[in-house]
Amino acid sequence: MDTTADEILVVARRMEAPAERVFDVLADPATHAAIDGTGWVCEPLTTEPIREVGQHFGMGMYHPNHPDGHYRIHNRVEVLERPRAIAWKPGYEQPDGAMGYGGWTWRYDLEPEGDEACRVTLTYDWSRVPAPVREYISFPPFGTDHVERSLDNLAGLAASWSGRADHDDPVHRDAPPGRVGPGA
Repeated sequence: MDTTADEILVVARRMEAPAERVFDVLADPATHAAIDGTGWVCEPLTTEPIREVGQHFGMGMYHPNHPDGHYRIHNRVEVLERPRAIAWKPGYEQPDGAMGYGGWTWRYDLEPEGDEACRVTLTYDWSRVPAPVREYISFPPFGTDHVERSLDNLAGLAASWSGRADHDDPVHRDAPPGRVGPGA
C-alpha cells in the first residue's frame, strides 16, 4: 500500500525479518546512511542506540541544493514503542545553541506477520512545516521512489542483521564523505 495525502507520504512493504530485528536496525543510527533512499544521509554524528523518547541523535548530511552542501541534522525521538513504532523529527542547532525543528517527521510502524516477517509502514509527514520553511523547501523534497528504496534498503539490512553496525563494515564504507567532525 502506497499513498500520498496532501502533506503525508506513506509507503509500506513486507520484510522477511522479525519486527524486533527490523526495530533494532532502525534504532541504530549507524545504519541510517545505508537505509536512506535519497543518498543524503552520510554518517552518524552519534552512534548511541536510540533508547528513549526525547533522545537526540545526529546525522551528517549532504544535499547539492543546500547552501553549504554538507550539513548536520539533529533528530529528536518522538515515538519509541519497541518493537512496534519509532519516529523522529529532524532539527538543527540554532546560533544560540537551542534546537529548532522544521516541522516534518519520519515514522516507522512495524506489524509482525508471523515469527519471521513483518509489515513496515514508513510515513513522512510534513503537515506541520511552517510557511517560512515552505518558502525555500518544496515538500516533499523527494519522490515516492526514494521512500520505497529506503524500505528496500531496510529490508536488506534486517534480513542479514546480526547486531550493532560497525563503522568499518561494507555498508558504511561506500557512504559519501561528509564534513561532520569538529569545525565542519
